Amino acid sequence: MITESCNPEPSTKRAKIMVVDDDPDLRQALSLRLRANHFDTINVCEGYSAIAMAQKEHPHLIILDLGLPAGDGIAALTLQEYPAFSAIPVIVLTARDPDANETRTLESGAIACFQEAADNEELLGVIRARLQAGGRGGTA
Repeated sequence: MITESCNPEPSTKRAKIMVVDDDPDLRQALSLRLRANHFDTINVCEGYSAIAMAQKEHPHLIILDLGLPAGDGIAALTLQEYPAFSAIPVIVLTARDPDANETRTLESGAIACFQEAADNEELLGVIRARLQAGGRGGTA
Protein backbone atom coordinates (compact mmCIF):
# COMPACT_ATOMS: atom_id res chain seq x y z
CA MET A 1 0.00 0.00 0.00
CA ILE A 2 1.30 3.45 -0.94
CA THR A 3 -0.34 6.36 0.79
CA GLU A 4 0.20 9.82 -0.65
CA SER A 5 -0.05 12.79 1.71
CA CYS A 6 -3.20 13.99 -0.01
CA ASN A 7 -5.04 10.63 0.17
CA PRO A 8 -3.98 8.45 3.12
CA GLU A 9 -5.33 4.90 3.23
CA PRO A 10 -6.11 2.95 6.40
CA SER A 11 -3.13 1.30 8.02
CA THR A 12 -2.50 -2.45 7.99
CA LYS A 13 -0.55 -4.84 10.21
CA ARG A 14 2.65 -4.41 8.18
CA ALA A 15 5.21 -1.87 9.35
CA LYS A 16 4.43 1.58 7.98
CA ILE A 17 7.32 3.66 6.66
CA MET A 18 6.97 7.31 5.73
CA VAL A 19 9.14 8.39 2.78
CA VAL A 20 9.80 12.14 2.75
CA ASP A 21 11.50 13.39 -0.42
CA ASP A 22 10.72 16.14 -2.92
CA ASP A 23 11.92 14.04 -5.89
CA PRO A 24 8.85 12.12 -7.10
CA ASP A 25 10.93 9.54 -8.99
CA LEU A 26 13.09 8.74 -5.98
CA ARG A 27 10.05 8.70 -3.69
CA GLN A 28 8.25 6.26 -6.00
CA ALA A 29 11.29 4.01 -6.48
CA LEU A 30 11.94 3.85 -2.75
CA SER A 31 8.27 3.13 -2.04
CA LEU A 32 8.27 0.30 -4.58
CA ARG A 33 11.43 -1.15 -3.05
CA LEU A 34 9.90 -1.01 0.42
CA ARG A 35 6.60 -2.52 -0.69
CA ALA A 36 8.49 -5.36 -2.40
CA ASN A 37 9.99 -6.03 1.03
CA HIS A 38 6.59 -6.14 2.78
CA PHE A 39 6.40 -2.62 4.18
CA ASP A 40 3.55 -0.16 3.71
CA THR A 41 4.54 3.36 2.69
CA ILE A 42 3.29 6.89 3.14
CA ASN A 43 4.77 9.41 0.67
CA VAL A 44 5.28 13.05 1.56
CA CYS A 45 7.11 15.71 -0.47
CA GLU A 46 7.92 18.49 2.04
CA GLY A 47 9.10 18.97 5.61
CA TYR A 48 6.11 20.54 7.32
CA SER A 49 3.71 18.11 5.65
CA ALA A 50 5.90 15.31 7.00
CA ILE A 51 5.37 16.51 10.55
CA ALA A 52 1.60 16.75 10.08
CA MET A 53 1.42 13.36 8.37
CA ALA A 54 3.51 11.69 11.07
CA GLN A 55 1.12 13.05 13.69
CA LYS A 56 -1.82 11.63 11.73
CA GLU A 57 -0.41 8.27 10.54
CA HIS A 58 2.09 7.33 13.30
CA PRO A 59 4.60 5.56 11.05
CA HIS A 60 6.94 2.95 12.48
CA LEU A 61 9.93 4.56 10.72
CA ILE A 62 10.64 7.66 8.61
CA ILE A 63 13.07 7.95 5.68
CA LEU A 64 13.85 11.64 5.30
CA ASP A 65 15.61 13.79 2.70
CA LEU A 66 17.43 16.88 3.97
CA GLY A 67 16.82 19.16 0.98
CA LEU A 68 13.08 19.71 1.17
CA PRO A 69 10.84 22.66 0.31
CA ALA A 70 8.67 24.10 3.10
CA GLY A 71 10.76 22.96 6.04
CA ASP A 72 13.97 21.10 5.34
CA GLY A 73 14.79 17.67 6.73
CA ILE A 74 16.50 19.06 9.82
CA ALA A 75 13.30 20.99 10.63
CA ALA A 76 11.31 17.78 10.20
CA LEU A 77 13.65 16.07 12.66
CA THR A 78 12.21 18.38 15.33
CA LEU A 79 9.35 15.89 15.42
CA GLN A 80 11.69 13.88 17.65
CA GLU A 81 11.24 16.54 20.36
CA TYR A 82 7.57 15.62 20.88
CA PRO A 83 7.12 12.77 23.40
CA ALA A 84 4.52 10.98 21.28
CA PHE A 85 6.96 10.81 18.36
CA SER A 86 10.36 10.71 20.00
CA ALA A 87 10.51 6.94 19.54
CA ILE A 88 9.91 6.99 15.76
CA PRO A 89 13.27 6.17 14.18
CA VAL A 90 14.38 8.43 11.34
CA ILE A 91 16.84 7.46 8.61
CA VAL A 92 18.21 10.33 6.54
CA LEU A 93 18.65 9.62 2.83
CA THR A 94 20.09 12.66 1.08
CA ALA A 95 21.92 13.86 -2.03
CA ARG A 96 24.01 16.14 0.19
CA ASP A 97 27.52 15.15 1.23
CA PRO A 98 27.06 12.53 3.95
CA ASP A 99 30.38 13.35 5.61
CA ALA A 100 29.32 16.97 6.08
CA ASN A 101 25.83 16.08 7.30
CA GLU A 102 26.11 12.81 9.22
CA THR A 103 27.13 14.30 12.57
CA ARG A 104 24.48 17.03 12.36
CA THR A 105 21.69 14.60 11.44
CA LEU A 106 22.65 12.04 14.08
CA GLU A 107 22.82 14.76 16.73
CA SER A 108 19.37 15.93 15.60
CA GLY A 109 17.89 12.50 16.25
CA ALA A 110 18.38 10.41 13.10
CA ILE A 111 19.48 6.79 13.59
CA ALA A 112 21.43 6.61 10.30
CA CYS A 113 22.48 8.80 7.38
CA PHE A 114 22.85 7.51 3.82
CA GLN A 115 23.66 9.24 0.57
CA GLU A 116 20.97 8.80 -2.11
CA ALA A 117 21.65 5.77 -4.29
CA ALA A 118 22.50 3.92 -1.08
CA ASP A 119 22.92 0.17 -1.31
CA ASN A 120 19.42 -1.32 -1.13
CA GLU A 121 20.45 -4.19 1.12
CA GLU A 122 22.31 -1.93 3.56
CA LEU A 123 19.36 0.44 3.85
CA LEU A 124 16.88 -2.44 4.23
CA GLY A 125 19.19 -4.03 6.81
CA VAL A 126 19.12 -0.88 8.96
CA ILE A 127 15.33 -0.66 8.61
CA ARG A 128 14.79 -4.31 9.58
CA ALA A 129 17.25 -4.19 12.46
CA ARG A 130 15.64 -1.10 13.92
CA LEU A 131 12.10 -2.42 13.62
CA GLN A 132 13.04 -5.84 15.01
CA ALA A 133 14.92 -4.26 17.92
CA GLY A 134 11.72 -3.02 19.40
CA GLY A 135 9.66 -1.35 16.75
CA ARG A 136 9.48 2.34 17.42
CA GLY A 137 11.53 2.43 20.56
CA GLY A 138 14.33 -0.12 20.14
CA THR A 139 17.95 0.69 19.57
CA ALA A 140 19.84 0.10 16.36
